Amino acid sequence: MAERDPYQVLGVSRGASDAEIKKAFRKLARQYHPDRNEGSANAEARFKEVQAAYDSIGTAEARRKHEQEQMFSGFGAGGNPFGNRGGFAGMGGMEDVFSQMFGKSMAGAQQQRSAPRPPQERGHNANAWIDLTPEEAKQGGSFNITYTQLIPGSHGSIDRKRRTLKVTVKPKSKHGSEIRIKDQGHGHPQGLNGDLIVTIRVDPGEGCRWDGDRIVKEVEVPYSTLVLGGKVTVTLPDGVKGKITIPPLSQVGDRQRVKDIDIEFTLAEIEDLNESQTDAIQALRDAGL
Repeated sequence: MAERDPYQVLGVSRGASDAEIKKAFRKLARQYHPDRNEGSANAEARFKEVQAAYDSIGTAEARRKHEQEQMFSGFGAGGNPFGNRGGFAGMGGMEDVFSQMFGKSMAGAQQQRSAPRPPQERGHNANAWIDLTPEEAKQGGSFNITYTQLIPGSHGSIDRKRRTLKVTVKPKSKHGSEIRIKDQGHGHPQGLNGDLIVTIRVDPGEGCRWDGDRIVKEVEVPYSTLVLGGKVTVTLPDGVKGKITIPPLSQVGDRQRVKDIDIEFTLAEIEDLNESQTDAIQALRDAGL
């Protein structure tokens, strides 16, 4: 299964600051930490996902590296267009480099310069993303995107060209749908450019995230309600409020479907305890809970 976008995992925008990302990470890490969710496989999986997301975008340098890896996601091991060969160090690996970058071995290229490759030889497709609000996805329209195109240069070099294109989005476009723009992908040393594949990402709404093709909204549930069952109030992205029933012995990470939204149970944050609450929890501990 492909890894989810780290910005969506942490619930922050792509323009979030280091401080905003760290704050979101700390909140989620506390919420899903194994020590607070003993025996919950869902919470453990979410904790690992949150940690991996923070590792990917927690600093400006990490975000820069993440964006580069996204650009090169179609180029072999680790998203590196040069595989594990360390770029152009040593000319002995150049044939393999061009094989990965442009789709065909360059063996004998020096002897075949006078015979151009057939036009059907193409460079790799490039990938880009476009972030839309639900209203923009519903109405459609023209939007600008910016991406990096790789072009074969002289003497085996690779030139990076930053490009901006206008993309037409059809009305009622869905999250995850793709737009293919012909011949606007990465170049080929003796052939045609690949295509540009633009993936639509629709904002799922405040406090929500995408999990595959389903929108997930987290709702905080007190520990006593998770164990004993009860009702909690939920506000959906469209502003509609309502109560849902939490079954007894629910676990962090359990979900309940409401309209088109998956409501995922999380443990409510506890900032402080008064004396009676402390005594009640101590009594639970003494009773083996």
